[in-house]
Amino acid sequence: MTTASDSAAANADTDLVSRVLAAIRRVVPESGAAVALHEPEFAGREWDYVRDCLDSGWVSSAGTYVERFERALAERCGVSEAIATVNGTAALKVALQVAGVAPGDEVLVPALTFVATANAVTYLGAVPHFVDSETSTLGVSPAALEDWLRVACERVSGALRNRATGRRVRAVVPVHVFGHPVDMDALNEVAVRHRVVVVEDATEALGTLYRDRPAGALGRLAALSFNGNKIVTTGGGGAILTDDSSLARRARHLTTTARVTHRFSFDHDEVGYNDRLPGLNAALGCAQLERLDDFIARKRALARRYAEALASVRGVRFFVEPQGARANYWLNALLLEEDEPAVLESLLERGHCIGIGMRPVWRLMHRLPMYQSCPRMPLPTAQWLERRLVNLPSSAALADV
Repeated sequence: MTTASDSAAANADTDLVSRVLAAIRRVVPESGAAVALHEPEFAGREWDYVRDCLDSGWVSSAGTYVERFERALAERCGVSEAIATVNGTAALKVALQVAGVAPGDEVLVPALTFVATANAVTYLGAVPHFVDSETSTLGVSPAALEDWLRVACERVSGALRNRATGRRVRAVVPVHVFGHPVDMDALNEVAVRHRVVVVEDATEALGTLYRDRPAGALGRLAALSFNGNKIVTTGGGGAILTDDSSLARRARHLTTTARVTHRFSFDHDEVGYNDRLPGLNAALGCAQLERLDDFIARKRALARRYAEALASVRGVRFFVEPQGARANYWLNALLLEEDEPAVLESLLERGHCIGIGMRPVWRLMHRLPMYQSCPRMPLPTAQWLERRLVNLPSSAALADV
């Protein structure tokens, strides 16, 4: 039997959803067409560069555009080396491998991330070890991680090992969620103290600054992604970033089938990968990268409009960049202040019904069937965020509406 209090609560939930959607509509007016979560934009020299690539005949993983794209990426991200790869997952996999991750190792990975982060670890025969996040960045919590490592791990013969499994804990992968940087100074201090290598998952954070330093230049190595929904796209693609020339040489070697350089012979000295970015994709990326500053400026303008529109809506808050950061706002996000699954579901359903492309955050990694048995610390913040985060339409072009 439905009580008066039940009806009042349902009406309040419906009212909150209506107010949120009305606020979003002030930013993204109705146009008769559905508004996607994130769309690419090609209004620069994409056609010119791709056509030139076709005319030259260098369309595979060699040629001037691959080298040009790598140089431009390295300069933009403040590192000495960039190795362009076929996708961001491949970049992260190889970055972890050259960082020393081996089969049977554990790698510290946030539970709140896209599945590719955990998959890259698993492809190497290593084991994801899931850690908690913090509400100020949406990324790994350095303080919580420090507390957990002191309890769960011990140093044995110079290596950090999980007390419960005996496995070596080799690396930590901070993910800059939606383009908002992790507190990297604090995290790097934890990593140095426990002697684990930092490999950034910067796949969502191209152009983001952390205390005036580019994301992707804040660890030993980093991975970028240029998937079709990223701020800069090559259709598909990724890159490994590092300042370590020896690691860069090994990454380049591994991603080029570990072929020993020779004018005509085909010799390979280890198991490698066919993971290099084709020239056609690199040509597209060169044109896109030229427009990165414009993309970021418009996406930040869009974020400000969302923040203003949602400021008066009680029951939600717009997620803003952490202190000391200048985020690219790859995906805008709002947080429900209360843990109300019905409100979350209603907001997503009604949004899609009226053509507003929204989505919940990813299902936490330890809830996925293939990762349920992996080691993990308590995850109260990640679980809190999972129940409240909603992404909003974030294409740069929406700032022009």
